[in-house]
Amino acid sequence: MYYPYLRGKQNELILLRENAQLIAKSNFVPIIEPVKSNLNPLNKCIDVLIAFESSFILIANPKCGDLESEYQTIENDLLTDELLKYPNLVIGYICDENTVLDQLSEFLEKYSHNKVALIHYGFGNGKKLSQTISDFKNICTHVFIEDHAQKRYRKNFDSGTARVLVRDGFHKRPNREHPKVEHFSELHIMYTEENMDGFGDFVINGDEYSESGGPAYAVALHLTYLDDDDEDDMFIKHYVSDRNSTPADPGGKFLEALKKLVVDVDADGKMYQSDAVKEYKALYVRSHFPGLGVVKKLSMQHHIQLLSEFLK
Repeated sequence: MYYPYLRGKQNELILLRENAQLIAKSNFVPIIEPVKSNLNPLNKCIDVLIAFESSFILIANPKCGDLESEYQTIENDLLTDELLKYPNLVIGYICDENTVLDQLSEFLEKYSHNKVALIHYGFGNGKKLSQTISDFKNICTHVFIEDHAQKRYRKNFDSGTARVLVRDGFHKRPNREHPKVEHFSELHIMYTEENMDGFGDFVINGDEYSESGGPAYAVALHLTYLDDDDEDDMFIKHYVSDRNSTPADPGGKFLEALKKLVVDVDADGKMYQSDAVKEYKALYVRSHFPGLGVVKKLSMQHHIQLLSEFLK
C-alpha cells in the first residue's frame, strides 16, 4: 500500500535496517535506488529486509549518484542468483527520457522469471511503451512519479497491474526559508480516487538528488502530522534554528531548533508520539547533537511510523 522511495545513501539504508520489522509488519514496499559505488551497506540492508521477509523494489538502472548508467555493476554485484530467488524481491526499471524500448524488452526477457516494477519517471510516449510491454507477464507494478507521469500518460497502463502514485510532498528550499507549517500530501487518504492501488513519497527528502546538503546556515527539523480536524490530511512542521547567517556551530543551531520542536510537540496534541519524537526529546534532555545525518534519519523514521500507525 505505502511505497517510500529512498536513495541508497547511508542514513536511508540505516533507516530501513532499523525499521525492517515495522516495514514488513505494515506491508510497506520500499523502493530503493542504489546511488553509492560501495554496495556493502546496501547488501547489508537487503539482508535485514530479507530476514524479516519484507517486500522491496530494487532499481536496476539508477538515474542518480555513482551508479548512474552502471547497469552491469548492479546486475553483477547486487542481482545475484541468490537474491533473484527471494520471492519478495521486485526488480525496478526506471522509464525516463533516456529509455530505449528495445533495451527494456531485453531486460524484461532476461528477468522473465522475476517480478518487475516499471518506474515511470519521464518517458514521453505512454502508448508506445504500453504496446512494447503488452506481452510480458512479469510486470507486477507500475510506479508513477507524479511530477513526471501525468494523468493522460498514466491512462495507458490501466490493465490489471498494480498502480502506485508517488508524490513529492517535501518542498526543497534553504532551511532558513521554511515556513512553520505547510501541506504535505493527502495521497494516503485519496490514492484510490486517483485509481491507484498504493501511494508513495520521497519521505522528507524530496525528489531532487544531491550528494550532500552543503553547509547548513540554518538547521531545520521536520515532522509530518495528521490533522484530525481536516479528515487526516497530512501537513509538515519545520522547526528552524534562530541563527542562519553563517554555517558555524551546527550543534548549537540544532539545539535551538530542537527546543522549538519539543516545546511545540508538548503543547500540541496533534503530533504522533513516535519513537523518533521520543528520541528527539531524549536528545533535548541531554543537550546532545548526534549529527545532521542522524537528525534527518529521525524525521524520516517519524514519517514512516506515522503512516504505519494510520494505515493499520
